[in-house]
Amino acid sequence: MDMRGFSRFLGIAKLLPRLGLTNIFRVARHRVLLKLRIHPVCRLKAEIVAGSFFQEVVSSRNLLASQAWQGTLKYFDWFEVPVPVGGKPNWFSKPFSGGADWPSDGPWWKPDTSVKNTGDIKEIWDLSRFNWVLAMAQRAANGDNAELHRLNEWLRDWSEKNPPYMGPNWGCGQEASIRVMHLAIAAVILEQDKSPSPPVLSFIRAHLARIASTLSYALSQDNNHGVLEASGLFVGGEWLYAVSKDAHARKWADLGRKWLEERARRLISPDGGFSMYSVAYHREFLDALTISEFWRQRFELASFSPLFRERAKEAALWLKAFTHPATGDTPNIGANDGTRLLPLTDTEYRDFRPSVQMACILFTGRAAYDQDGPWNLPLVWLGVQIPKEILPSEESRLFDDCGFAVLRVESGNGDYQAFVRYPRFRFRPSHADVLHFDFWIDGVNILRDGGSYSYASALGALDYFIGTESHNTFQFDDRDQMPRFSTFLLGSWLELAERSNIQNMDGEVAFSAKYSDDKSSVHERKINLMPEKLTVCDSVGGFSKKAVLRWRLVPGDWKVLDNVAVNGRFRLEVCSSVTIKRFEIINGFESRGYWQKTQLEVLEVEIDCPGIVTTIFRW
Repeated sequence: MDMRGFSRFLGIAKLLPRLGLTNIFRVARHRVLLKLRIHPVCRLKAEIVAGSFFQEVVSSRNLLASQAWQGTLKYFDWFEVPVPVGGKPNWFSKPFSGGADWPSDGPWWKPDTSVKNTGDIKEIWDLSRFNWVLAMAQRAANGDNAELHRLNEWLRDWSEKNPPYMGPNWGCGQEASIRVMHLAIAAVILEQDKSPSPPVLSFIRAHLARIASTLSYALSQDNNHGVLEASGLFVGGEWLYAVSKDAHARKWADLGRKWLEERARRLISPDGGFSMYSVAYHREFLDALTISEFWRQRFELASFSPLFRERAKEAALWLKAFTHPATGDTPNIGANDGTRLLPLTDTEYRDFRPSVQMACILFTGRAAYDQDGPWNLPLVWLGVQIPKEILPSEESRLFDDCGFAVLRVESGNGDYQAFVRYPRFRFRPSHADVLHFDFWIDGVNILRDGGSYSYASALGALDYFIGTESHNTFQFDDRDQMPRFSTFLLGSWLELAERSNIQNMDGEVAFSAKYSDDKSSVHERKINLMPEKLTVCDSVGGFSKKAVLRWRLVPGDWKVLDNVAVNGRFRLEVCSSVTIKRFEIINGFESRGYWQKTQLEVLEVEIDCPGIVTTIFRW
């Protein structure tokens, strides 16, 4: 083993206690049992009953329905391709990376059909999340019999091409859970949830068996997987038990409730933050809790515990604090896999208001937004009453349990928001984004995060988007703040050295935070936000050759004049206590949706010795 390999080994060894010995045991057990082919999933057998999943609608609802999925297939909620000849999707095609279809023969857990194949498995899984089921169900509920026929045809085709536990679409319990939840909500829309058909019942039963068999592995990840799989078991299990009193259904429902409670306690911090430190994943897991609570109320089941409801409420308020009320957009901070559960409106993928509104109503009893809009459509379709009482407007706030500061200033000229990411890592960080700074004016993201693009490391973009280079912070000696050991594992988690409280002083908001890394590099960032300007003061040191500050700029015609970057309304000036060796705008990239990549300009400011670099942004 060379020194690099030895260093990597030591880094992973140091991480093991923080990942949790129970979690490590769960992963090891799962992999060993699969390799020996004695895992419970290797013995699963099921059959999906033939026939129509949904029956003809008795009375139409005449509500505003989604127009998606009529002539196109919609991947990751933004990329559309024509429906293939024959009118049904190819469930195994790769629209982004191209090439041969993903192998679909054989049990999902065997190497030739497992997720270890070359390419991005999420290309395959996304179509099989059944977002199209919701759109077709809405139109069928409005009396469109052709859509009901197409819905049944697609479900029949999926079931024939993906028989239980065969092929890649059975390779993940979370994907199975998303199908369960979307099918359940479609049944509500079509008013057939209280009397589901035999094909629906057999479909749900096959999926719950699959989810339960690998739930322990999902829990070991301490992320969205355990939450969504517990939600799928709860919703699907209670649904089956309500109509069949099946003993297996009762067991699955109880298992789902148990782990929903445990995941809420473990993974949601008291301030509402989630273990993944990601705005997009926060929406995903919150939607799963929302669907579970909606299902509990619809079937008049026992309430979740007070702790569950408290954590879910804080999680809803957390997402509200990050969502701009006028646009629905949020900072693109943290990992983003393109998921949007419960797409019952045709709002853009980056409009978070439908999720915020429903979660706030179900978990706080008050609405997030007082005006009517598409964010209310999911509530209307599901028969959830919209309360008259409204939650108060957002103010500056520190989310210290999960490491976020939200700064807000309003004036007669507009509203200004800043989001600061600082290290509070109880769980695995997904991006090397410590002290990243996001800035917004009137709901427009001016200084922005790079996003995630794709999790397929073979594409060569993973290091860029996950790494420090894709964030508004300092990078030392061309290395990331934390080394990457695998796609989803960063090492040497940074520790917070110090931070201030948020200070409000006559219309000015201030905040500061500081860290040092395992190579003794130090970065302290002080922020002052006022109605007419923003000042960011960075003190850095402890690096060997160079430190580079990056500002990822809103798209526009940016020009450099000495140490100033200008773009019409905006002026960004940088001054330093030491010589600035380089001040230039380069071409970079950002990803606002999964597999979506566009070019943007990035200002890079380079110094070669310790100093203080001050950025003044005016508008």
